Amino acid sequence: MNIKKVVVGNLNTNCYLLFKNNQCLIIDPGAEEDKIIKEIGANVVQGILITHRHFDHIGAEESLKKKYDCPVFDKSNLQEQNYKINQFDFDVIYTPGHTSDSVSYYFNNEHLFTGDFLFEGTIGKYDFPTGDYNTLMNSLDKIKKYPPQIKIYPGHANTTTLQEELRTNPYLNIK
Repeated sequence: MNIKKVVVGNLNTNCYLLFKNNQCLIIDPGAEEDKIIKEIGANVVQGILITHRHFDHIGAEESLKKKYDCPVFDKSNLQEQNYKINQFDFDVIYTPGHTSDSVSYYFNNEHLFTGDFLFEGTIGKYDFPTGDYNTLMNSLDKIKKYPPQIKIYPGHANTTTLQEELRTNPYLNIK
């Protein structure tokens, strides 16, 4: 699987495009649908995955859904289980705290897309409506149990690894 990060919108949101054998999944199409469409090229879009419903993560959702005639997946229609969409196989992990609808997507035991729940060196804000610090801490406890070598793909800024976050992120070291 190949992963392309496309930074979009005024808040520099990371939209991720996952490619496998001319198939594509879109994660968090926050804005700038033309920029995203250009990067997708001739690949066939199989679906759109949403980590949470803040405006900077869903701004281009409707236009891309219409253009590619593809389903959209988020916490409202996903359970905490394994899914297979064409050639893509992933687990859904409920990771509330930033918002009550936050989910993370775990692919191939090596890629974790966290939205605004976990960032390099920090966590997402929890003072928005439906956010909650204690809930976010419980979600972090779930993530600590995954293999340390997995790559973390956050909703903003840089990619990291769970190993690096366990070592340096103060929120992952709170007892």
